[in-house]
Amino acid sequence: MLFISFYPLPQFIMAQQPILSLPEFHNVSTGSLVVKEALNFWGGARVQPKDTKNAEPVYEPATGRVLCDMIPCGEVEVDEAIKSAHSAYLKWSKLSGLERARIMLEAARIIRERRDGIARLEVINNGKSITEAEVDIDVAWQCIEYYAGIAPTLAGQHIQLPGGSFAYTRREPLGVCVGIGAWNYPFQIAAWKSAPAFACGNAMVFKPSPMTPLTAVILAEIYKEAGVPDGLFNVVQGGAETGTLLCHHPMVAKVSFTGSVPTGKKVMEMSAKSVKQVTLELGGKSPLIIFKDCELENAVKGALMANFLTQGEVCCNGTRVFVQREIMKPFVEEVVKRTKAIVIGDPLLEGTRMGALISKPHMEKVLGFISQAQQQGAKVLCGGEPYVPSDPKLKGGYYVSPCVLDNCRDDMTCVKEEIFGPVMSILPFDTEEEVLQRANNTTFGLASGVFTRDIARAHRVAENLQAGTCFINNYNVSPVEVPFGGYKMSGFGRENGVVTIEYYSQLKTVVVEMGDVESLF
Repeated sequence: MLFISFYPLPQFIMAQQPILSLPEFHNVSTGSLVVKEALNFWGGARVQPKDTKNAEPVYEPATGRVLCDMIPCGEVEVDEAIKSAHSAYLKWSKLSGLERARIMLEAARIIRERRDGIARLEVINNGKSITEAEVDIDVAWQCIEYYAGIAPTLAGQHIQLPGGSFAYTRREPLGVCVGIGAWNYPFQIAAWKSAPAFACGNAMVFKPSPMTPLTAVILAEIYKEAGVPDGLFNVVQGGAETGTLLCHHPMVAKVSFTGSVPTGKKVMEMSAKSVKQVTLELGGKSPLIIFKDCELENAVKGALMANFLTQGEVCCNGTRVFVQREIMKPFVEEVVKRTKAIVIGDPLLEGTRMGALISKPHMEKVLGFISQAQQQGAKVLCGGEPYVPSDPKLKGGYYVSPCVLDNCRDDMTCVKEEIFGPVMSILPFDTEEEVLQRANNTTFGLASGVFTRDIARAHRVAENLQAGTCFINNYNVSPVEVPFGGYKMSGFGRENGVVTIEYYSQLKTVVVEMGDVESLF
């Protein structure tokens, strides 16, 4: 048992079954699951925490009951995980792109095959509807499949120099990358960060949000089953203290963070101390502009998609809905009618379209924003109240009825700050020039959208909106082939698309002299 000297024996003494194969994880239903398994993962296996004194309860959003305990990793555990990753990196980086692709494609196949089971666990941990969670899992395997396709194509450049000399470039991996995930898309974000990292030859240590610790471990077990070297994808649980240890660790080459602006600033500051590369995908307060010549039916559907996916807990949501004054009345009437018809309830039921918010404190924060909006003069047209489903087991859950606010002004808190809940603020406008100025009057710049039949206007507005993404006649469509990231305080770097390879690799220039050295000395 040669591994005894590197990993303490008690952590690995028993053979492990993957979480998804355990009986209690089969066909889980709302309010039925209690997770007792270790949720850390490195060296190719789940790892028991060393110290349980700082355990925090993790709640099932749909019911409010305790789902499991999140036990944060300390300095020794973080160090073990990173050293495990570095060991795997030394092996993985020596494989050809085609060899890496073969293993990644197998991981994508396994996820596709087990999609329904993974989605159900995502719902129990996160609270979103099963319909959305299934799409999230599909996006995850598509992302891994996409970067598997890119892995064999990675290549450098040949540059001819005078006298027969030449230079070439090599695209090389960074080493051990850290991914820090958010609670709104736990499994999908883990795939979005690990897939391009692996395609380039890196290893990853991933820290999920302390509120959603469950499904990242499932991804780790799937990667292992697919054939990655033990330690290539590791999961460390924890909050701010664990994140700090990861950002400061000298063996980490890059940190990719998804989350809030204040935490993103701290990640950037900590990483700067050892000049680590950083990708930040932060918050937003995105504008959605509805012109009077739009196709009204599509604009209404777009506004609902821009505000109410995942209970409004989406960083790129178009929560500032600017509507040209001439169509304000019919637009608002139709939006309110359809918002009132959104089915709230048990997120594991196929008919549910809105589940529970992530936590009780977050629910109270969202309700506080709505109350403050009313105090500042906004009018609640529908929703914005705690919702209690009829099913008794859901009565402790964190439900809020989707809210539409009218009579909003640009200086209101609900219009300026990210609420991260099911709250749509509607604002009238008159001219294109005016609405562009108002839309860009924000410190954020993650996404934006425009609905119009005028193709020249659509592209003109897209050019002038200060955001990393602009949707024309749609919203919240994020194919893995397309780069995603922000302007201004919404962050920098990109996820998805070919360009993300540049953020998980580095370029080496090799200069070859074919003649004699010309020396000045």
